[in-house]
Parts: sequence; C-alpha cells; structure tokens
Amino acid sequence: MTEQSGRPRAPITEADVLAWLETTAAAVQAGEVSAAELIDILGELRRASAACADASDWALLAAREEGASLRQIAPVFGKGYVRAPAARLEKLHRQAQNSGQWLALLRHKQSL
Repeated sequence: MTEQSGRPRAPITEADVLAWLETTAAAVQAGEVSAAELIDILGELRRASAACADASDWALLAAREEGASLRQIAPVFGKGYVRAPAARLEKLHRQAQNSGQWLALLRHKQSL
C-alpha cells in the first residue's frame, strides 16, 4: 500500500500496467519471450485481474459502510448511473453483508 497523501492507494495503477505492457511488448517483438512464457503471463494477469475485481468489490462495500451514497460512487462505474453500483451491491450482498465478511470470503478462497 502506497501512502502519498496519507490515504491508502491502489497497489497498481493504469500507468504501472501501461509501462509494463510497453516493456513486455518490446521484449516480445525482440524475440525474448516465448509463447509458453506468454501463456504463463496470461494466467498471471487473469488471476491478478480477478484479485483486482475482488478488491474493487471490497472497496465498494467499505465505501457504503462509511456512508458513501450511490450517487457518490456511480462516477467510478462510468456514466454516473446509480444502477451499476446498486446492481453490484445487490449481487455482493448475496455473498456477504459487509466488507469484513467479503474479506473473510477472500481469505477462505485463497486458502483452498
């Protein structure tokens, strides 16, 4: 967790990913990365993507617990419609009622 302005930050940013892509693409074009290695990378990225989605869901639950309204949350979902975060919360609430329960589910999933 990076703390630049006293608040937690996401562990990875769009800029981090783009920089990695530029470096990796150059290595692929130079013939330094095999197809098998790219398949391994694909698997790693898919697992990381799922972990980011889980973290995003935790942040959504936690934001609501801290009093954020759907209107405040909606812009990070895109067009600013409250339906997107509301639908996501509804789906999450089928599995966990709060961020603590969600984190416990993630811990359990990782231990399997």
